[in-house]
Amino acid sequence: MVKKLIRYSRVRLKHIFDNIENQRLKRSMLQAVPFWIASFLTGVAAVMYAKIFEWAEHLLQLMLKWNALSIFAAAPAAFVLSWWLVQKYAPYAKGSGIPQVMAAVDLATPGQRHKLRFLLSFKIVLIKVLSSTVLVLGGGAVGREGPTIQIAGSVFRFVNQLLPNWWPRISIRNMIMTGAAAGLAAAFNTPMGGIVFAVEELAKIHLKYFKTALFTAVIIAGLTAQWLAGSYLYLGYPKTAGVTVSIIFPVIAVSVVCGLLSSNLSVVMLRINRWKRKLKTPTQNIIFLIISAWIIAALAYFVNWEVLGSGKGIMDRVLFSDNKSEAWYVPLLRMIGPALSFTSGGAGGIFAPALSAGASFGAFFSGIMDLQSNETNVVILAGMVAFLTGITRAPFTSAILVLEMTDRHSLIFYLMLAGMVSSLISMLVSRKSLYDSLKIAYLQELDSDPGIDLQNMRRKKRKTL
Repeated sequence: MVKKLIRYSRVRLKHIFDNIENQRLKRSMLQAVPFWIASFLTGVAAVMYAKIFEWAEHLLQLMLKWNALSIFAAAPAAFVLSWWLVQKYAPYAKGSGIPQVMAAVDLATPGQRHKLRFLLSFKIVLIKVLSSTVLVLGGGAVGREGPTIQIAGSVFRFVNQLLPNWWPRISIRNMIMTGAAAGLAAAFNTPMGGIVFAVEELAKIHLKYFKTALFTAVIIAGLTAQWLAGSYLYLGYPKTAGVTVSIIFPVIAVSVVCGLLSSNLSVVMLRINRWKRKLKTPTQNIIFLIISAWIIAALAYFVNWEVLGSGKGIMDRVLFSDNKSEAWYVPLLRMIGPALSFTSGGAGGIFAPALSAGASFGAFFSGIMDLQSNETNVVILAGMVAFLTGITRAPFTSAILVLEMTDRHSLIFYLMLAGMVSSLISMLVSRKSLYDSLKIAYLQELDSDPGIDLQNMRRKKRKTL
């Protein structure tokens, strides 16, 4: 039924476009339509995923209010189930999804293109949503933004695959990069952040080759998300009026520390991943997951519940309430939680947890310096940019994201300064970012798997027959 519908749609589209006499207009339309369709689908998928993720976090809070001790059963069950879903059905759906998209961009060549289906596919989308939702339901400290980027890349690749032979050739690499930008824009409602992310993190060729598609995709995906979810800011409008230039010194200080903390967190997570490769049996992996889950559950129950979840509640509290104080150990908890959750083998992103870790440290640092409320907000935002930069090594993306989340354009220079300082400090700890290191690992895994090339040869043989 679906194949018949697709075949009929292709025939109807060909008939419509054949009636266009202006060849230049016809070609431009044919080049643009796939991006428009994929962008709209990405906006819909991003909003639906955000709603599911929000419901999971809300359900976690209801469960904890009903019985706080339930976290000791829910956490290990969720960690194991989240890992099992990925391990069983889509191994490359684990983690954030951004390194997978970066690897897909590198593999978007005629000789390597057959490997893309392991990184971007409908099965990846389904398992990504299920695994990350289960993980956050059990208290996992993960976010939805990175997974949304892999989901968007999968949507754009799927649309590209549906194009008939008579359609003008469209670069799959450009489709994937544009999809990633559209996904980030829809996830955070930050169109400029999506564009800067594509250029800073993904683009290996000059922007001029796909800038029109990129801008259009970001606009359509963002407008679709706003149409479905309403016009909103990811965070809101924190008060920062009356802050003087002297705030530059706390901004630099918090950026240095957040750069050190986040880059070292990346190193720790990579070491955990390398150590986990030594676990050869499912039993060994399950034991590791149960121990990790119980550590998070114990920290939540006996120390502070803010170790759980994406951490968006922390950002909302320290930015928009009078309770801006933060205990010294909360930033550490917001590092331990993501470290154990992100390396569990389940799906889930690091964007929101990184932002919440930076926000909690900014609040703690501001308390030490006895800053005023508006000054504290600036330092919190700088901490968010700096911590995210230490993870991604994308200072401009981090600054633009936080800028658009809060609509604080007057702080652009402070936020960019925070990103640059953190980026420089992070380079002293490790040359490669967390995403770059994971991307290389994925590429090596795909290259060393003889079954992938064998499957591709069999598919080609079936097509020939």
